[in-house]
Amino acid sequence: MRSCAFTGHRPKSFSWKYDETASECLLLKEMLKKEIEKLLDCGVMDFYSGLAEGVDTWAAQIVLALREKNPTLKLHCILPCRDQAKKWEASAQKRHQNILEQANSVICLSESYYDGCMLNRNKYLVEHSSILLAVYDGNWRSGTGMTVRYAQKLGREIIRIDPKTGKVAHL
Repeated sequence: MRSCAFTGHRPKSFSWKYDETASECLLLKEMLKKEIEKLLDCGVMDFYSGLAEGVDTWAAQIVLALREKNPTLKLHCILPCRDQAKKWEASAQKRHQNILEQANSVICLSESYYDGCMLNRNKYLVEHSSILLAVYDGNWRSGTGMTVRYAQKLGREIIRIDPKTGKVAHL
C-alpha cells in the first residue's frame, strides 16, 4: 500500500511568518489540499506527519478534515520527542494536542529532545512512506532540504510544491 509523508518549512521561513490569514498562506494550504486529494484519488490512504509547526501541521489538519468524508484515511503522527511543542505559543500547543488526539496513531521516537532527534524523525518519515509531499523552497541547508535529499537517495516519489512560485513538480 502506498503512503505519503509530509515535509516543509516552518512559518518563520515564509514571507507571512505566523499570519495564517495571509492570502499567500491560504493559497499554499489550498495547494496542499489539492495535492493530498490527488493522492487520495491514486489510492493513498496513509499519511505521516512529523507535526512540526507550519507545513506538517497544516497537512495533518487537511488530512483530518478530509477524513470526515472518508473515514478510511489514516493520519500517523511521528514525534521526534515527547516535548516537541513545549516552547511553542499556547495556541500552537493546543492545536498540536488536538491533532494528536485525532490521529490514528502517534509514535514518539524519544522521550526528550536531543541533537539529531528532528533528523531521525525526518528519516523515519521517509523510510515509512513511498511518497514525500514537500513544500520546499530549494534551500539545501534546511531540514526540509535534507529530507528531500534522503527521499531521493531512497528512490521515493517526491512531489514538490515551491512556495515561492506555486509550481508543483514530480521529482
